[in-house]
Formats: sequence, C-alpha cells, structure tokens
Amino acid sequence: MRPKTARGEATRRAILGAAEIVIGRQGYSEASIGSITRQAGVAQGTFYIYFAGKDEVFSELVAEMGRMLRHVIAEATSGFDDRLEAEREGLRAFLTFVSAHPELYRIVQEAQFVDPEAYRAYFRTFAQGYREGLEKAAWEETISAGDAEIRAWALMGVARALGELQVVFNGGHSIDALVETAHDLIENGLRAGVPSGGGDRG
Repeated sequence: MRPKTARGEATRRAILGAAEIVIGRQGYSEASIGSITRQAGVAQGTFYIYFAGKDEVFSELVAEMGRMLRHVIAEATSGFDDRLEAEREGLRAFLTFVSAHPELYRIVQEAQFVDPEAYRAYFRTFAQGYREGLEKAAWEETISAGDAEIRAWALMGVARALGELQVVFNGGHSIDALVETAHDLIENGLRAGVPSGGGDRG
C-alpha cells in the first residue's frame, strides 16, 4: 500500500532499504520478514501495513532498481550528442551505481528464479529505451546502421557481465579501467591493428 503521509512514506522507504540489505546479503529464501523489520527498526506488524509479504517487497525492489538506474543513466548521458560518448558515460554510471548498491544488483540477479515476471520486465524496459536510443543515433548517422534490438541486448550484456565481475566476483578493477576497456571494445571491436585505449589504470 502506498502511504498517504510523509511519515508513512518514510517508514515504507525504511522497510525497503532494510529489505535491500537483508535479502541482498542473505538471499530471498533465507531472509525473513522478522530480520527485515529488525533491520528497519519497526515492529513486524508494521511491515504488513505496506506490503502483503516478502514476495511483494522483493518485486518492488527489482522495480525500484530499474527506476533508479534508468534515472541515473539518463542524468549521466543527457549532455552528450555523440552516442559513443553517451555509451561510455552510461556504462560508467551503471557500474558506479551497482558498486554502490551491490545488494540491489544481487536481488535483480536472483529475480530470474524468484520472480521471473519482474526480471523480464526489468530487462525489457531497459531494452526498449536502449533500442530507441540506438535507432535515433543510427538515423542521425552518429553510429552505423544495424539491428537496434540485437545491439541493445548485446550492450546490456556487456554492462551486466561487468557488473557481475565487480559485485559477485569482486574483480578488483577500477571503474575507469572497466569502462575504458569495454568502450574500446564497443567502439573498435577486436580487429587487429586498431589502437587500444583500454587497460587497467588503477
């Protein structure tokens, strides 16, 4: 239930924040509503004022990450007319966000099994916006023409894999190194003889 007062909204946000930490660290199956409310500092009965159960708060967290990420990436790329530069800064914004919110990233990954509908909605919404942006850039001839749908999913795959390297595997690379190496691959491919701008810069 959406609260009608600022105090109610603050309580709901506290529960969501606690659920992000608890579910992100323990996993959906191990996390309990009691552990979430303890983390939030509210009575267990308060949880049910705002959410029907653990499944509802989990689905809301997946949707929340999608909304937050789309906003962060839109803000980071809004000043770039060059699509390739926008790709670079969008990837940087994504990796910065998931590094700051590793629990949310793990929750989205787990959604594939816990809430497949929310998982599909998360990626389809991203893909739609991505495809539209690539189509616009191709029409303006700032990038080459190509199947925007396939390109969108391929570029999302790059970002997702690097996020997993950073969050799940604790890759130890700097965000700058990840961005520059991946951007060089996106811009120049693997063809020999093309100067590389990538590499770990600390």
